[in-house]
Amino acid sequence: MSARFSVSRKTPVQVRGILATEVVVSTVLDPFLSLRALSGYSGLGIRKLRDYLEDTDHPLPCYRVGAKILVRRSEFDAWMAQHRRVGRVDVDRLGAEVLREL
Repeated sequence: MSARFSVSRKTPVQVRGILATEVVVSTVLDPFLSLRALSGYSGLGIRKLRDYLEDTDHPLPCYRVGAKILVRRSEFDAWMAQHRRVGRVDVDRLGAEVLREL
């Protein structure tokens, strides 16, 4: 009886009485997502995602295969990272600090 396990060794390894003779990694790390799947992943609605696909300034990158629209997860993550915001800038406080330094 032969089984496949995710172990990186050149010699066979026995796991629970089964001798592993081959190593196969079958995890998809960067899948293409449909808009429905991307909506579930991102928490954004499908209509909003469609709007972002058509944005003229910063469109969401996608692949169109016939009528199907697919977005690679890593490309979505990179696109999202460009929209990251950290707090609000207090312009009045910054202006006061600059004037004090003068």
